[in-house]
Amino acid sequence: MWWIYALLSAFFASLTAIFAKIGVTNVNANLATAIRTIVILIVAWGIVLARGEAKGLNTLSKHNVLFLVVSGIATGLSWICYFKALQMGKVSQVAPVDKLSVALTIVLSVVFLGEALTLKTALGALLIVAGTVVLIL
Repeated sequence: MWWIYALLSAFFASLTAIFAKIGVTNVNANLATAIRTIVILIVAWGIVLARGEAKGLNTLSKHNVLFLVVSGIATGLSWICYFKALQMGKVSQVAPVDKLSVALTIVLSVVFLGEALTLKTALGALLIVAGTVVLIL
């Protein structure tokens, strides 16, 4: 079932790139990111509240909160850079470069999480890198 959500994520991410490219036209990229973030905040909290999942706040450890905050900072910085790149470049080039995050995540998951690097995973990461290089040249 996870792969259905992953495919939906990819679909919505592709729509995000298209809509963002249109939305940042003649708009400061940081302002555009702030507006997008407010919308995401409202949608995410709306889902949490509608499903009664806010009670999970009591179960968060300091460790959970720390890493969720750090993840949020990384997300914010990623979005700021992404919107600036979209403003300056073609979405057909920016989006694939942004997806290098997949290959970087594979490497970082091995280094920091101790996940196994199989031949299949390494080959997939290398193909992502090669495909990105082809698209940006």
